[in-house]
Amino acid sequence: MVVQWRKSSHSGGVDDKACVELGRLDNGAGVGVRDSKRTSGGSIRLTPAESGALVAGLKARPVR
Repeated sequence: MVVQWRKSSHSGGVDDKACVELGRLDNGAGVGVRDSKRTSGGSIRLTPAESGALVAGLKARPVR
């Protein structure tokens, strides 16, 4: 499975070590999440429902 990983545009750039990367899985199977500083360390796979719930939960939280 080929995943194109993306980092948030709000991250500090290439040298920012406190960021996660997201990647859309093939055929709409969901989203992968991985640590940007340990890209070979594996990833978490979320179904479309799980990734939607994650985004909704993050949007509901106040920004710190």
